[in-house]
Amino acid sequence: MDKIMKNFAIGLVALIILAPLGLLAVGETFGEWGPEEVKEKLGFVPPGLEQLSSLWSAPMPDYALPEQGESMSAAAMTYILSAVIGVIVCGGLLYFVGKKVAKD
Repeated sequence: MDKIMKNFAIGLVALIILAPLGLLAVGETFGEWGPEEVKEKLGFVPPGLEQLSSLWSAPMPDYALPEQGESMSAAAMTYILSAVIGVIVCGGLLYFVGKKVAKD
């Protein structure tokens, strides 16, 4: 593994480990609003958001697994799990798109 990839991997692992720092934040998470929160902030819900909001539901709502409990350590592990899943999904997509582009 060359030096750039090794440094990239170390940085990525560090970010994954630091993901639970979001649990210490006060207030709400920016941009993770449902139609109710958007209506509260803007006074209305954009028609596209209203139509499409029922199309997708998060696989792990509120970063919680079923029957998880409310402990901080369980929440931190779920944040790390979410980060790992995100890295795998995004990395996999980038890998396959990169292979496709490099082939053409």
